[in-house]
Amino acid sequence: MDAIHSIKQVIGDELAIFEKKFTESVKGSNPLLDRILRFIIRRKGKQMRPMFVFLAAKISGEINEPVFRAASLIELLHTATLVHDDVVDNSMIRRNFFSINALWKNKIAVLVGDYMLSKGLLLALEHDDYRILKITSRAVKEMSEGELLQMEKARKLDIKEEIYFEIIRAKTASLLSAACSAGAYAATNDEEVAEHFRLFGEKVGIAFQIKDDLFDYSSDNIGKPTGIDIKEKKMTLPLIYTLQHADAKVKRNIIYIIKNQNTNRQKVNEVIEYVKSSGGIEYAQRKMEEYKKDAMQMLYKYPETPQRRAMEELVNYVIGRQY
Repeated sequence: MDAIHSIKQVIGDELAIFEKKFTESVKGSNPLLDRILRFIIRRKGKQMRPMFVFLAAKISGEINEPVFRAASLIELLHTATLVHDDVVDNSMIRRNFFSINALWKNKIAVLVGDYMLSKGLLLALEHDDYRILKITSRAVKEMSEGELLQMEKARKLDIKEEIYFEIIRAKTASLLSAACSAGAYAATNDEEVAEHFRLFGEKVGIAFQIKDDLFDYSSDNIGKPTGIDIKEKKMTLPLIYTLQHADAKVKRNIIYIIKNQNTNRQKVNEVIEYVKSSGGIEYAQRKMEEYKKDAMQMLYKYPETPQRRAMEELVNYVIGRQY
């Protein structure tokens, strides 16, 4: 039985109700908006973040209406940021389909993202879910800050490891930690429990991003490492480790390639080989496992139940995925 199927045995009913509530919460008031929103809903991913919301809620307390609203708010937020990201990155494809900006142009995509953000805010405000709104608003702020910090540091190509972790904590882990924190708070109204799950989600989110970094050095369908992050001058953990441990000549060469020859396949492969021979891959894997282990230790403070086992499976799934 695959992980998602067994997780859905624990929260399948909640996810089915959530689907209906989420579709209801994004209804537009004009035909163009409705058409785009239906397109978005049909092409939603695996809904990992709502799964984190429901499992955190079920482990710490009971599923109630605020939990469903928290899941909708997180999903609205996540979807809005994806729509905006595609505009920022000028990306024409999202999950093997055309992106919103590819089909309806940038201006409409930005407005649809704004609309989804405002729907999330109103959903929380109309039900006085102020604490959940605070949790999710902080995530939006941190995601923006993380992205801007990464852009600022990418110019120098000499990011220290602590700056890298600061970037991914804000840019990637903040939304996952908000999902866990919002689910736990909605189920319990307990600040301590919400903080426990926020930290748990942050550790999972950091491990998730390191896994993403490692994909750049694994072979794609035609057996070649992808090197996409190198082409985009993104400083990932395996590369940072390599630069920190390389002698001055090798370091200069790597930085020169990334700055000036990042579209040359052969040169990109040279950097990939440097990283592999320096131990950068193994180092990143060790770090990923450390964060995952820390997250699991936090989870084990709760007794073993089907929902805790489902959360373990979800963590293993997002960190062990092969895509």
